[in-house]
Amino acid sequence: MQAKFDFQDTSTSLSETLRGLIKGIQGPTVSLRDLMERIGEQGLLLVCAVAALPFLIPVSIPGVSTVFGAAIILISISITLNRMPWLPAKILDRELDTKKLLPALHKGANIVSRLDRFLKPRLRALTIGTTINRLNGLAITLAGVLLMFPLGLIPFSNTLPGIAILLLSAGILQRDGAIVLVGHLFNVITIVYFGILAYAAFSAGQGLATFFS
Repeated sequence: MQAKFDFQDTSTSLSETLRGLIKGIQGPTVSLRDLMERIGEQGLLLVCAVAALPFLIPVSIPGVSTVFGAAIILISISITLNRMPWLPAKILDRELDTKKLLPALHKGANIVSRLDRFLKPRLRALTIGTTINRLNGLAITLAGVLLMFPLGLIPFSNTLPGIAILLLSAGILQRDGAIVLVGHLFNVITIVYFGILAYAAFSAGQGLATFFS
């Protein structure tokens, strides 16, 4: 039987934790397994936060969306079920180019360092308890699904769900219910944005059909 877990309070800032993790990445490639082996007790949420970093800036890194998006979904499902995650070896051992990945992680950590100023324990009821963990886990799962939509070339299609994942993960880690609420809001914004894109594509298709008929 898989072990249950709970998220313990932490006094270390998220950016400090991320920079320590990034500093330890060595060699020409790195895998998700390597990253998880360097992460401590808050590993699940920290992996989600790290996986969201490359999507906070307009950069395309081959394979990252698939590997990190799938990992976020599987890990968040584990959070929802209150169980330690199982991840397939294909995802854990996929080698990613550190020369392309590290700059994105550093820039993402710089963004998180600005977020640290706003992170503080508040509205703790939105970050504690089995039911709340499940709700927040489902929200991260939703953001992970939205992140994997094949819309990478469309502005903000990856950035908006990436922000949602980062805010939800950071808010839970730092017991900041206000940041968690903003993370839920970014999920709603992403869904509305995708709806607008879908409507625009449908309208364009209708227009073309009318033109050619």
